[in-house]
Amino acid sequence: MNTDPRKVGVIGCGFVGASIAFRFLQQGLFSKMVLLDMNHEKAEGEAIDLSDGLPYGRAMEITAGTYDDITDCGLVVITAGANQKPGETRLDLISKNIKIMEGIIREITAREFGGILLIVSNPVDVLTYAAWKISGYPKERVIGSGTVLDTGRLKQLMGEELGVDSRNVHALIAGEHGDSELAVWSEASVSGLSLEDFARVRGRRLDAEDFQRLYRQVRDSAYEIIKRKGATYYGIAMAVGRIAECIVKNEHAVLPVSVVLDGQYGLKNLALSIPSIVGRSGLEEILEISLSREEGEALYASARQLEDVIQSLEIKEPVGA
Repeated sequence: MNTDPRKVGVIGCGFVGASIAFRFLQQGLFSKMVLLDMNHEKAEGEAIDLSDGLPYGRAMEITAGTYDDITDCGLVVITAGANQKPGETRLDLISKNIKIMEGIIREITAREFGGILLIVSNPVDVLTYAAWKISGYPKERVIGSGTVLDTGRLKQLMGEELGVDSRNVHALIAGEHGDSELAVWSEASVSGLSLEDFARVRGRRLDAEDFQRLYRQVRDSAYEIIKRKGATYYGIAMAVGRIAECIVKNEHAVLPVSVVLDGQYGLKNLALSIPSIVGRSGLEEILEISLSREEGEALYASARQLEDVIQSLEIKEPVGA
């Protein structure tokens, strides 16, 4: 079946899925959007609500559908799963969400789907690996939202700290999208100036305590939001919108998406959030950037934690493998 690069499917119409759909409507990247949810009436309601805004947005056909309706989508975004509750880590969600993911992937692979899968459900790194393993698709076509949101949080906090537009901050969160993630301070800069040099220009001084404080704020951001409002969804919607833009516009942009590793950084048999080039075909290349000794150790520690989780799961091979 032919794939339409300007048709997108969103599976899961909770807070996250609905917010992503709203972001897609704003962006005007797609001409068609299909919403799926186990509660079909919920998907219908979201489709109608979004369509009401079309006179003030971009031209788009928005419908609620079934798996048959997303077979020709160039991109399918999966957000379905149990929500993270206060006091619960992303890894605590595994037992609930791995079964949900398996059911979704079985439905997709039962049809002639030739597009890209973008996994957003948490824990995103584990579920990205599971989606790739279960589907049997090439790793280029199965990516996760990874630490794109975390990286945005770091840039925003650094912008506030240094009194500069966050879009001029070049910084990165890598590893697990979760408690073991790491900030790659050794590669951080503001428009070509190191953080220390730019801080000096702004009459500031950054020390180890400042870096640790900012890292903790990023790492714990989701917990703080969930404690206050029950869920996070606007930030991830913006992050997913950015990933989709890279794919549809074939930007060849570098983003820390969750990707299946095959020897990069000496790691394999897991998915991890690593800076990668993203374009029309999905994953184009995984970048092996320079890390300090401490950062390298933190990356391997994060990987080991995810490896332990993945090895404890019974992820089934694709049918016919």
